Amino acid sequence: MSDTINGAPTNEQIQDVLGAVTEPATGRTLADLKLVPEFEVSGGSVRATIEMLTPLRGMRETLERDVRAALNDVPGVDTLDLTFRTKVRASGAGRSDAQPIKGVKNTIAVASGKGGVGKSTVAVNLAVSLSQAGAKVGLLDTDVYGPSAPLMMGINDKPLMRDNKIIPLEAHGVKVMSIGFIMDPNKALIWRGPLVAQLINQFLNDVHWGELDYLVLDLPPGTGDVQLTLVQKIPISGAVIVTTPQEVALADAVKGLKMFDEVKTPVLGIVENMSGFVCPGCGETHPIFGEGGGKRVADENKVELLGQIPIEPSIMTGGDTGTPQAAAAPDSATGQAFSHLATRVAVHLANQSAAKPRKPTIMLKSV
Repeated sequence: MSDTINGAPTNEQIQDVLGAVTEPATGRTLADLKLVPEFEVSGGSVRATIEMLTPLRGMRETLERDVRAALNDVPGVDTLDLTFRTKVRASGAGRSDAQPIKGVKNTIAVASGKGGVGKSTVAVNLAVSLSQAGAKVGLLDTDVYGPSAPLMMGINDKPLMRDNKIIPLEAHGVKVMSIGFIMDPNKALIWRGPLVAQLINQFLNDVHWGELDYLVLDLPPGTGDVQLTLVQKIPISGAVIVTTPQEVALADAVKGLKMFDEVKTPVLGIVENMSGFVCPGCGETHPIFGEGGGKRVADENKVELLGQIPIEPSIMTGGDTGTPQAAAAPDSATGQAFSHLATRVAVHLANQSAAKPRKPTIMLKSV
């Protein structure tokens, strides 16, 4: 580290100290990740802009604390003016020959090997939790035969068109698109695979999402046409596999996980839904569908158990009334579980983006 000049810190000192601070989501330094786009040293005053790879409030608090502690230890620093801004990066994962959706940095596929495990509930609450953390989020309901996003997000309107693009609707801070917005809810959709693939292509190409940090894809259950169309058309940043603790669900979850492995799509981890019933009277959790299955399958397949979502009656009520648990009761047991899930997903994607080489961006200004 260079000596101070007339008792004031030098550019080299500030650059070294700032660069050595660890980014909490990835464990790598700010210098390594090029997260200090500019700073200014003027006598004893230091002004710096710090970028964050995730919008998570806890990560921001940790990073600000560590940056302030590091700079306060530099001799001659009298005042600090720090600006933090979120700059979620594209993870760079998925098929290299796939075409990204314009404006969308990361696509998260929420999938399950079978129906009835609460996949849509997880997708909706993951999207809302990411939005509440400060991210720009979209939700694409690709379950064309059983769309549930309109009901679960409380949206009854029809999307508009602008410049030959579909404008997604919005609820709870999330942009939403679903075939449920444009089809008669009382009629069954009787389409063969090619028509379904054509619809999915339209959702990918003809919806104006704007700038999104994360687009959550609520996939239909199984490993059919929709899943294959998506992984072939767009780079999926990562897949989240939803299961319950029951053996029959776990077996199908493994099939879904293997499908993403075969098409070279990273699996972020497994979510064990309905992991236990939270008794409203005593507050105890009862594993009515068994326990430990999600952790075992995650360990066997060398992926992370991203979260265990308990059962609370309010989840059902919120899903039926259009107010997801993550929005209605973020401090409840399930609300906190969904927040934890959002954190783990964002951290995984941040680590994937951090693995991409970057050009130096630190800008120095001495006054």
